[in-house]
Amino acid sequence: MYADAEIYAALKESVKGQKLRKVLLLPPDLTRLHSYAGRITGMYYNLLKGTCQVDIMPALGTHDPMSREECLEMFGPEVPYEAIVAHNWRTDVIRVGEVPEDFVREVSDGVLDYSIDVLINKRLLDPSYDLIISIGQVVPHEVAGMANYTKNILIGCGGKDMIDKSHFLGAVYGMERIMGRDHSPVRKVFDYAEEHFLKSIPLTYVMTVTTLSGDTVNVEGLFIGRDRRLFEEAVALCRKKSLNLLDEPLKKVIVYLDEREFRSTWLGNKAIYRTRMAIADGGELVIIGPGIRKFGEDEGIDSLVRRYGYKGRAEILSLYRSNADLQANLSVAAHLIHGSSDGRFSITYAAGQLSKNEVEGVGYKYMEFYDALALYRPDRLKAGFNTLPNGEEVYYISNPAVGLWAAKSSFQGRGHE
Repeated sequence: MYADAEIYAALKESVKGQKLRKVLLLPPDLTRLHSYAGRITGMYYNLLKGTCQVDIMPALGTHDPMSREECLEMFGPEVPYEAIVAHNWRTDVIRVGEVPEDFVREVSDGVLDYSIDVLINKRLLDPSYDLIISIGQVVPHEVAGMANYTKNILIGCGGKDMIDKSHFLGAVYGMERIMGRDHSPVRKVFDYAEEHFLKSIPLTYVMTVTTLSGDTVNVEGLFIGRDRRLFEEAVALCRKKSLNLLDEPLKKVIVYLDEREFRSTWLGNKAIYRTRMAIADGGELVIIGPGIRKFGEDEGIDSLVRRYGYKGRAEILSLYRSNADLQANLSVAAHLIHGSSDGRFSITYAAGQLSKNEVEGVGYKYMEFYDALALYRPDRLKAGFNTLPNGEEVYYISNPAVGLWAAKSSFQGRGHE
């Protein structure tokens, strides 16, 4: 594990000898609270602020802009809110190229045959920046297989066409074939864009692999540079630290969503993505989310989720073919596939700020939030297997964002390494 002094020394070495007048930092938002990227962003800011201008643009993707309070929680008091710039995935992007249709057809095994516009935030093309530092966490991911590296640029700082079509590509290809692995179809799209369109950008990647001990974040690995080999080393370490492979599928899983990170099912459904390969057919997933107050991160997405609900891959694909609003919002169609169990297991939401009608309206079972707290007592549960006072055995996960859970029979032999 890395101590702060070691991390600071590594960051200092990464900018040593460079004449920097203006630097752009690209950290994640509060949904990666346990990435240690916020702390690293603060270190870089303190390291550079005396000699150059430092701008910070969180790689939001489709997420809401960060509030002053969220920035304070994520980056600490030494980073001024005035240094934060919001990325808008709909309006702030420039097209730099296209991933061709035949390439998408090839990597998707013929499932899809559209081209994809490569759109990135205009600040990344601003020649006044001497250095752009992308900061983030390599962790299992439902769309790319493993998060971070070029995903931080092409999705976190990207635009609608890339976000929509990459998410739909991953959903249609199949999450179970992707999660926890490198070289997914989506990652191959990112690699194509990096090779053909991003080379001229003065990028450095700072990637962490972290674990949690209670509320303490442990930095298990720190990888700094541009070469894809560093990402591959981070992936290998992450697979050792973040994959929780179980001997048998689980009958009942309880997942708690920290209200600081999870305020929508758009984000909170990591509870479903990251556990779906662990849950037995006919099993049950209970999600306790005190901060869950909406479905989508903006009004347009939220209304589409409410309209169609989480109905599974086959039904969403059918709806997509016959409804123009889903065709125009492929990331929503992908999310609706991601957020369903395809009828394999039941999903119960104890959402602190959504009504019974709202939860059931999108296809989930409902449990009153305080009833869930009283029955399952997440403050008393330990990570992993627990026996409740009534004798029921449950498996508890306090934060689904930090790993991937799968039965060995579900994970082994799937997808590409």
